[in-house]
Amino acid sequence: MPKDFIVDLVEGIKKKKSHVCVGLDPDFERIPGHIKEMAINEYGPNRRAIGEAILNFNREILEAVKDSVAVVKLQIAWFEEYGHWGLKALEETISFAHHKKLLTILDIKRGDIGSTASAYARGYLGEVNFWYGVKKKLFNADAVTLNPYLGGDSIEPFLKIMKENRRGAFVLVKTSNQGSKDFQDLQLKNGKLFYEHVAEKVNEWGGDLVAEAIPYSQLGAVTGATFPGAAEKLRKLMPKSYLLVPGYGAQGAGPEDVVSFFNEDGLGALVNASRSIIFAYEKEKYPDQHQWAARQAVEQMRTDINDALKKAGRLAWD
Repeated sequence: MPKDFIVDLVEGIKKKKSHVCVGLDPDFERIPGHIKEMAINEYGPNRRAIGEAILNFNREILEAVKDSVAVVKLQIAWFEEYGHWGLKALEETISFAHHKKLLTILDIKRGDIGSTASAYARGYLGEVNFWYGVKKKLFNADAVTLNPYLGGDSIEPFLKIMKENRRGAFVLVKTSNQGSKDFQDLQLKNGKLFYEHVAEKVNEWGGDLVAEAIPYSQLGAVTGATFPGAAEKLRKLMPKSYLLVPGYGAQGAGPEDVVSFFNEDGLGALVNASRSIIFAYEKEKYPDQHQWAARQAVEQMRTDINDALKKAGRLAWD
């Protein structure tokens, strides 16, 4: 019987001794030239060649980082912008990640209600109706990101599919962008900030999704490393939620900034970095070898975070 997403995640983190999540944001303009040349030589200057180049780049990055991380996050926008061939590359990237024993978080930030939310949930996390009563998994992601702006009834259809398929989700609570203050930092009549209220709702929604094997819920939260001052407050409001922490690397946050997002057990947070890993080959300190550079960058990030946690007395292993 398959395990819950959160159980697989924690087991993978402990096995790899890594709290790093590599974000796949395959910006076509930044993919190494030789990969694009191979695709255009085979398919010509069309969208299929772009999709194939994206897929091949992702495969090479996954091959490079598979021993250093338990999970990767795919940002759907970089695939959607190229239509059918981009989404085909997304499906095949998820499949390849699973082949390499990596969990996948599909960053979709969906937020809708009723039958529309149910369709999103089935398509990304569950099974869709096919011909003659057959059901099939399509995108088959292990977890997704969700926007709670429409309220609890926009989250409930995902919770249902998550329970049925043992999948996970991360709700946007305090995001890493500076503009998040426009809404998320608004003060409510009771004195709480809006993001604090959302955090309380995430804790409530995920209450019956806590795995028996570990004290963490299938429903986590997105909390940006660029606002470390909010970390301790968020940890107390969501003690059993795993936090997906973007903002490391290219957005300016470092290892010391993420320590407070972890619980005392040294778990509870997954730190995402995208551009600083997958395009590390562009940096002066790395040669023009994208796989080698990605591997070096992710191993350095893993070491830096573990060192910071050890210094703070929160390392989850010896």
